[in-house]
Formats: sequence, structure tokens, C-alpha cells
Amino acid sequence: MRTTVRERSDVALGLFNDRLIGRDWIALDYPTVADVATFPAISQCGDGDISLHGYDAIEAWDAAPNDRGGAAVSDEIILERKGRVGSVTLNRPKALNALTQPMVLGLDARLKEWAEDPAISVVVVRGAARDDGRVPFCAGGDIRLLYGEQDDPDRHFATVFYAQEYRLNTFIFRYPKPYVALIDGVVMGGGVGISIHGSHRVMTERALFAMPETGIGLFPDVGATYFLPRLTGKAGLYLGLTGARIGAADSLYLGLATHVVASDALQALDETLLAADSGSDAHAAIDRLLANCAADPGPASLAARQAEIDRCFAAGSVEEIVANLEAEGSDWAAETLATLRQKSPTSLKVSFKQLTAYGERDFEEAMALEYRLAMHCNLGVDFFEGIRAQIVDKDRNPAWRPARLEEVTAATVDAYFESRPRAT
Repeated sequence: MRTTVRERSDVALGLFNDRLIGRDWIALDYPTVADVATFPAISQCGDGDISLHGYDAIEAWDAAPNDRGGAAVSDEIILERKGRVGSVTLNRPKALNALTQPMVLGLDARLKEWAEDPAISVVVVRGAARDDGRVPFCAGGDIRLLYGEQDDPDRHFATVFYAQEYRLNTFIFRYPKPYVALIDGVVMGGGVGISIHGSHRVMTERALFAMPETGIGLFPDVGATYFLPRLTGKAGLYLGLTGARIGAADSLYLGLATHVVASDALQALDETLLAADSGSDAHAAIDRLLANCAADPGPASLAARQAEIDRCFAAGSVEEIVANLEAEGSDWAAETLATLRQKSPTSLKVSFKQLTAYGERDFEEAMALEYRLAMHCNLGVDFFEGIRAQIVDKDRNPAWRPARLEEVTAATVDAYFESRPRAT
């Protein structure tokens, strides 16, 4: 029996109904709406400045003028009604359309409105183009904001932002209408969270998918606990640990993309979607429209590599994966081994357990787990060191603590999966 939009919204908001409370592995450390309302928050202003404000920012989105036709109040994201289409443009091209808190809040609020609006039959999401012609979809969350709060022992912004982002991811996963992501460039991290869970993921030959979190001391999040283990063989574990970048052909092969179209046909497709009359069965109408313009992306390199990936990543630990790669002896194995050695050892082991021990959980369980892991990472040291090395100082030389896989104990890893993290 299909649930109502309100019931889906309650789950997406992380409210602990009887079904979730009844599963004892989920401790009540995922904040409710009331909990989050007590925390201060931080929002991005423009492309660089940070301002501190209270939770009334969320209320401001609800109180914003609601003409069902105009754009949203933030220049960072353009939310419009165009005919029967809810149109979304991520509008920070200089920052590769990276997500900020106002963008998350704006998208969440408008998606809820459109879900209830019978005049809206489909949502279309795309990234704004850069001056150089590149069109990033979204390169992830704006993690500089998280870096700025490392001196706050309570990590107020992280507590709020991850809850908001993960609730948005969950709402998209349960969205009752077609949700079409047009991906013509980079889609990573938080950008994956607002695309992969939609009903239709359209990529071009210029698309670049990755989950690079282990390189900044984090873990594959925004629902990766759910979708990576469901990929073919051990491909999800390979992508999650290495952060490997793949294109449209591999994404289609793995099911990360539902359709591939030529980049030079994407604008016409976008215009066709905006003008389309989807009728009584919007999902079927969008399926037909996309099938009519689908292109052949060519052979998937991962398909040819699948057996080798499965052989090397079928292991009981990260150390076993390393040993398998050393024994494999191929150029690919050597490159993969070198990549793993650049990642946070703690992140590798936490991510391994996340993707192997929890891969069969349902989506809401996965998001509750990821919230817990995110809080632990934000109270640790590697996450801030990873941001410093990759984003702030850009020396690409993080000093991980611990620095070696063998120094990361099972007790350390297990602690990430426990409730109520504490600062280290």
C-alpha cells in the first residue's frame, strides 16, 4: 500500500516512529526536528563568507514568498515552476555547484511543496554552467564550513547540517514523482546524494562520478551505505574505498545512471522535459522521452575489469585487499594499491565495515547509521586534516593519525558505530 506524502516526509525527517525505535541497533542519536531546532547553524553567503545565525534560517525558507512560479530567494539555487515541471538549478558554478546549507534547505522545502502540488508532475535538476563552458552538476558539500568549526567542541553546525542533508537525501529516495537529474559534468559526494536517489539519472559523456570521502578522512555517505553494496560484484566497495572516478559508460553499467545522452543534446532534452505534458502516468512518460534520446556510451571499462575487482576486493579486511592487490601484480592493481595508500587508514577501515557489514540495511537505517558515523568523523582528527590538505592548504600531503592500517585497531573502528560520539 502506497504511503502518503506526509508519511514519507516524516520518515525523511528522521522522526523515530515505532518501526525505527524497535530496531535496537539504532540508538536515539539521530536528532529529531525538535532537537535540531535547539542548535545554532551556519550558512554560506556568496562564494566565500560565512555567517552565524540561528535555526530561524529554516523557518525563513518556509516563510519566503510562495508564488509557485518565481525563483527561490537564494541566488545559490534557482527553484522555479515551469508549466508542470519543478525546475531546479544549482547555481554556484565557480564552486562547482557545491552544496551549502541554504541550498539544502531551499531544495528540501520546495520539493515538499511540489510533492503535494497536483499541478507539478516531474522535478528536473541540473547544475549551472561555468564561464569556461564546463557544466558541473555538484562536486559535493561545501566542507570548508565544517572545517571552520573544528574549535567548537560540540560541532553545532555539523550536527545540524548532516541532519538536514541526510533528511533531504531520504526525501528524494522516497519522492512520489519523477525526479530527473541531468548530469553533464562532475557529480561527487553531496551531489550524488541529490541525484542518485532520484528516479532518473541522465549522464552525458562528460559526466564524472566519484565518492572520494576516504581521501579527506570521511566515509562514503549520502546513502552510499545503501547504494554502493548493491552495485555489481565488489564494484561498490572498490569505488567507496578508492574514490575512483568513473564516466557515463561505467555508471550506466553499474546502474548509477539510468540513461546516457550526448552532451550536445542535453539542452534540447532539458527544454523538452520542461515543455512535456506527462499526462496521468508521469513516470512512464519520462521513461519514453528519455528512451527516445538515449545514446550509446560505448564499452564500460569496469565491465572488463569486474573479475579483477571482485578477486581483489573479496576480502575480510582492508589488509586482505592490500595483500590481494599485491598478489594480483597487474598495472591496475599497482595503481589501486598506490591510491589506497594515500587515503586515511581510519577512513578505509571504517568504510570497509560500513559497506560490508551494513550493506543490507534499508535506506532509513542506512541514513541513521551514516549520521552516527558523520558525527564521529567530525569529532575526530583525520577529517579536518583531510580538508586542510586537500581544500585549505592544498599541499595534498595529509598527516593521518594513525598513519598506518595496522595501527588502526578494531576497537577504534567499532567505536565509530556506537552512539553518542565524544570529541577526541
